[in-house]
Amino acid sequence: MKVAQRVTLMLLVLLIAGAAGVWIDLQYFARRPAGQDDTPVVIAVASGQSFDEVTHELVRRHIVSSEQRFRFLARLRGEDKRLKAGEYALTSTMTPLQVLDTLVRNKVLLHRLTIPEGFSNAQIAAEITRLGLADAAEFVQLVNDPNLAAGLGHRVDSLEGYLYPDTYYFPKGVTARKIIETMVRRFDTQFPEAWRQRAAELKMSVHQVVTLASIIEKETGAPQERPLISSVFHNRMKKKMRLESDPTVIYGIKDFDGNLTRKHLITPAPHNTYLIAGLPPGPIANPGHAAIEAALFPAQSDFLYFVSKQDGTHAFSKSYRAHRAAVHKYQLSRQGN
Repeated sequence: MKVAQRVTLMLLVLLIAGAAGVWIDLQYFARRPAGQDDTPVVIAVASGQSFDEVTHELVRRHIVSSEQRFRFLARLRGEDKRLKAGEYALTSTMTPLQVLDTLVRNKVLLHRLTIPEGFSNAQIAAEITRLGLADAAEFVQLVNDPNLAAGLGHRVDSLEGYLYPDTYYFPKGVTARKIIETMVRRFDTQFPEAWRQRAAELKMSVHQVVTLASIIEKETGAPQERPLISSVFHNRMKKKMRLESDPTVIYGIKDFDGNLTRKHLITPAPHNTYLIAGLPPGPIANPGHAAIEAALFPAQSDFLYFVSKQDGTHAFSKSYRAHRAAVHKYQLSRQGN
């Protein structure tokens, strides 16, 4: 073998050995975590941000140990151009392969949004703002858009009452529309056909049921009372009596300070059931499952009145005279004390 051939062969062997070494080193790097701290670190990837910029941040935050190796690994796998914008919860105990998989498969950090039963749309908007999920002004505008409501299958002026109280998970940057659509679809799945048939038996529309349920939801925090509260309103509607529900008045008061006065009760407003007959034009909050069920299946009673006992429960009465006595016992006498 000529000297030149031998040199060429040796160089080829060295090249192969070097490449093998690089490959082994890369495989070792890809499967070895950068550290032992399993505390989640939130990495925000902006739209249009380069892979090199993200890699630099990962190294700075001790998520990966080598910029060069991580970039090479991503390019070798063809994933350096597949970065998805969003927030990611990463730890130094993740291998570079796991980090890369999280970033390119859009396994974004989800934020928990819990909506309690009885929250109004305005309160939901405030919670969304607090969590920094979406634009509150856009949210308020959309929930009051009849066209959006119709597109979601509800021909109503406002989606108040149709944003189902539950716990949801959304990524940062989610649109207000997406949040609304998710909540309304959850409402639809929680209002079964059997309930629609029951509403028809009561000669009530779904909208009327949700409206009544929202009032029941706001009237009591005691679960066992909901069917009784419902019976009072059903009984009053049968007798053509006004519902005279305080929460319907409060709903129309901007920046309510907690002090409901007689002036409030006699001030005309669309939802003021002290002045209007029957149900208000729409819900005053977003009721949960139990309140809707109570609206559809009221207890059997002759009660026409109830008054707070100042302990979270109510005293129920069949006559105005008995009601006045209960008001004196649980309200007026305690005010005097």
